[in-house]
Amino acid sequence: MIYVLNGPNIGRLGTREPSIYGATTYGDLVQLCHDAGKRLGLEVEVRQTDAEFEMIRWLHEAADAGADVVINPGGWTHYSVAVRDACAMLGGRLVEVHISNIHKREEFRHKSVITAVATGVIAGLGVDGYRLALEHLAQVGDAR
Repeated sequence: MIYVLNGPNIGRLGTREPSIYGATTYGDLVQLCHDAGKRLGLEVEVRQTDAEFEMIRWLHEAADAGADVVINPGGWTHYSVAVRDACAMLGGRLVEVHISNIHKREEFRHKSVITAVATGVIAGLGVDGYRLALEHLAQVGDAR
């Protein structure tokens, strides 16, 4: 099982700042992840929340299962030590994904507290970053 976890405002894709995040809806993103998972032979669970405690609970669930995680922490990327600490508990691999290139945006978005505990980071490739993250996890199998 690979968890694809999305933080605040990701559920608003398609209507939230389409000039930055594109026209793809959250429903389209979920379908993209399921389609990629099926093609790659992966079981994929896609979730989105605007509640930090719920994200932390999901990360604990993934940690307990030893599962790999693809995460777009949204705004929590830049300040949530609690989400970062939950990510650090993961026994599986963690791929941090950002739809936009956070390094080309406002200064406060340049720093991620998650990156130091992530296996890898994909930023600025739109929703295609999710597919690439899943492909990476499928290609490298159980290598940690």
